[in-house]
Amino acid sequence: MRVIISNSSPVPIYEQIKNTIINQIMADELCENEPLASIRSLAQDIKISVMTIKKAYDELEEEGYIISVQGKGTFVAPKNIELARENAQKDIENHISKIVDIAHEFNIEKKDIIETIDIFYGEK
Repeated sequence: MRVIISNSSPVPIYEQIKNTIINQIMADELCENEPLASIRSLAQDIKISVMTIKKAYDELEEEGYIISVQGKGTFVAPKNIELARENAQKDIENHISKIVDIAHEFNIEKKDIIETIDIFYGEK
């Protein structure tokens, strides 16, 4: 597991860690049942507070990305396809919201945005 954080990012450090792990799980860089670094070990590796790592791990477990097994460690949870789709949908909605804001700011019509989406969607 590779975790890179940016002290200059407006995103809180625990959230950067959480997002990095989620991205690696979704990209199959971290596989189902693969052990994760212990909280203490990861904290030492990236020189971050144990409490920051614990907060990231707690949220990941609450959201179903990882599983903690008492006395054995923390592991990548079986991939929940529905959860992955829900997160992808949320990302799409966030991007669309930004697109609509820009369109309103510059008086770009909805039909032009839809036409652009159709073009991009057709290329994939």
